[in-house]
Amino acid sequence: MSEPTVTVRLREQTGKNANRRLRAAGEIPAVVYGGSADSAAIRVDGKMVQSLIREGGENAVFLLQLEGTERTRHTMIRDLQWNPLTGALVHIDFQRVKMDQEVQVSVPVEVVGTPEGVRNEGGLLEFLTREVGVVCLPGDIPVSIELDVSPLHIGQHVEAGELVLPDAVTLSEEESKVIVSVAAARVVEEEVEEPEEGELLEALTDEPERVGDEDESEDGDT
Repeated sequence: MSEPTVTVRLREQTGKNANRRLRAAGEIPAVVYGGSADSAAIRVDGKMVQSLIREGGENAVFLLQLEGTERTRHTMIRDLQWNPLTGALVHIDFQRVKMDQEVQVSVPVEVVGTPEGVRNEGGLLEFLTREVGVVCLPGDIPVSIELDVSPLHIGQHVEAGELVLPDAVTLSEEESKVIVSVAAARVVEEEVEEPEEGELLEALTDEPERVGDEDESEDGDT
């Protein structure tokens, strides 16, 4: 896994107003914590970090370098905060990691192929989970885990223990956890409104109106 270097600067001021000014200038307020060092309030270039996240995923390892110094530290993103209205990134939490110590992360499962049960049997592919937990060294974290669902028929599924993991990566989930399954398509029957018993009896006893049955006493009487 690549280790992109991100130049950071310390935040001299904190708080909502200071953070708002940073974002207006194109920077993202952040914090780095973990390990034996104290937490530090930092700021990073917003466009650069978001580009690196898109390329390497949220499990990417970043080498943070303090601007103007040789001080560097490996980190991973532990939390991203987004503006619920605009969708803009507003804060990042970095956690210090050591490249020789294992970490536990969640990795997305990438499904490939079309199940036999969907292609030829009219079934539906159902996702029960889209990621699984794994344990490995920071440099061995996969971007995703590929799962070929082509052989699956209706009624079959894939469990976490059946996933093919890269070397040096172990599963931290229950092996019986179901990832995907192929189910029969649900047939929704159209509801037909049936008449109630009283309406049915009334319909059976009503005599049809006959055209031409006039009251003979009104015309022709003498």
